[in-house]
Amino acid sequence: MADTASAPVLYSFRRCPYAMRARLALLVSGQACEIREVKLSAKPAELLAASAKATVPVLVLTDGRVIDESLDVMRWALARHDPERWLDGDDDALIAANDGPFKHALDRTKYPDRHGSDPAVHREAGLSFLETLEARLAVQPNLCGPRMALADAAILPFVRQFAAIDSAWFAAQALPAVQAWLARHLALPLFDAAMVRLKPWQYGDAPVTFAA
Repeated sequence: MADTASAPVLYSFRRCPYAMRARLALLVSGQACEIREVKLSAKPAELLAASAKATVPVLVLTDGRVIDESLDVMRWALARHDPERWLDGDDDALIAANDGPFKHALDRTKYPDRHGSDPAVHREAGLSFLETLEARLAVQPNLCGPRMALADAAILPFVRQFAAIDSAWFAAQALPAVQAWLARHLALPLFDAAMVRLKPWQYGDAPVTFAA
């Protein structure tokens, strides 16, 4: 096990798509850290002290600096070491469309009672974004070219969540390239490693290393 005494600390939550994409980038960069799984209904005081936003992911660096935006965590890790050249596929506009309109539609499709929304309307809005991805993936294996890159890792967890709302509906859509892209990436050892199961962290727990 790697030494975590001088490693960054990552506050994470396994199922959060923002935290997923941060974990993917940390793994592919080879950046070891101490991972602390957060129970969202009982956030630890250490997380609250590190970031007023108190949303995962939060990365506390060894010099005390805090990175509490998932894309910033990704880009920080890859700027340090990017062996698979993920930064070559960093598409700001596509990621913004995912994080904005698509995430809005995703939340209102998955949680209509919480948002007072019509899930059918928002599912169609989400489908529109998936059709944009389909047009790209119909002519290349990944969103920015032949190799998996930052845009794929940033968007993948949200498409996964949207597809899981109604898997039969998703499978019936005319999205063969998106469906194949999603299945291929979810089958990667990298994704399995990113989805490690941990018990919620409490002060005094032994450090748990998160590393490739």
